[in-house]
Amino acid sequence: MPGAKSPTGDEFSEIARLFRPLTGGAPGAFDLMDDAAIVPQRPGFDLVITKDAMVEGVHFQVGEAPDLIARKLLRVNLSDLAAKAAEPFGCFLAVAWPPTFGPAEREAFAKGLGKDLAAYDVALLGGDTVSTPGPFTASLTALGWVPEGRMVRRAGASYGDVLAVSGTIGDGVLGLAAVKGEIADPDGWLAGRLRLPAPRLDLSETLLEHARAAADVSDGLIADAGHIGEASGLGISLDLDEMPLSPSAGTWLDAQPDRAAALLRLATGGDDYEVVAAFSGSPPEGFTAIGEVVGAGMEVRVDGRPVKITERGWRHL
Repeated sequence: MPGAKSPTGDEFSEIARLFRPLTGGAPGAFDLMDDAAIVPQRPGFDLVITKDAMVEGVHFQVGEAPDLIARKLLRVNLSDLAAKAAEPFGCFLAVAWPPTFGPAEREAFAKGLGKDLAAYDVALLGGDTVSTPGPFTASLTALGWVPEGRMVRRAGASYGDVLAVSGTIGDGVLGLAAVKGEIADPDGWLAGRLRLPAPRLDLSETLLEHARAAADVSDGLIADAGHIGEASGLGISLDLDEMPLSPSAGTWLDAQPDRAAALLRLATGGDDYEVVAAFSGSPPEGFTAIGEVVGAGMEVRVDGRPVKITERGWRHL
């Protein structure tokens, strides 16, 4: 994991101090003293690999606490594995430190990452550290196991399937508004949902047993439901009146003059990290039915009437 010059010594000593403890003694990590790692095979399982990056000023606010950045970085990757019904076990990290990330910020980042690696039983297997004039950028590759041939893909939905989503939707986009001071968040629930989403690893068995297709809700419910339809060669029909909301999001919605526009904002804002999935019948416990898989296209309804969609969700390009 070689790379950037450390302000407290060379990069190798910093890696040994900050990141070697995060390997958890995984034999294939070689104490981060090699240029590569080994991932032993697990008979009867497929290796699932996902990767997400985060950039300061794009994925989180400038000045965000380094420990929270690290924890969210891991969690958004684990959310991808959760939607595949995969059990996480290891990861690779790449960070580009700007001048604003001195020894204290780097240590806080490592401690935050270590806290969640331990909580989710994931080992750091390797990576890279470099310097940059800015902004701060970090990328994480997460690895997980799923029973052979059973990874839940976006493709696989069938005509007539029920589309359902876990948890609540819209807290992420409202959390961003709360962090910016645009809306009230008296108990900090919305900001907490934005900064520390909970990957739905608890749904792995349910998805393996019941889901035909699934995706994590990162770009927005409409966008990610649409990904299932597109990958399956079918269409999606959504009823936003059925979209599950937290009490905080419900309170915000009740105060909006244009209900349809407000529901669209919640359904396209992203950063919820729930799971949207297609089921052949009634959705299992933990999921709320919000629509169905249709022959083609994308239809979104509010109060039983179709509404025009200008953007399905977040886009970088």
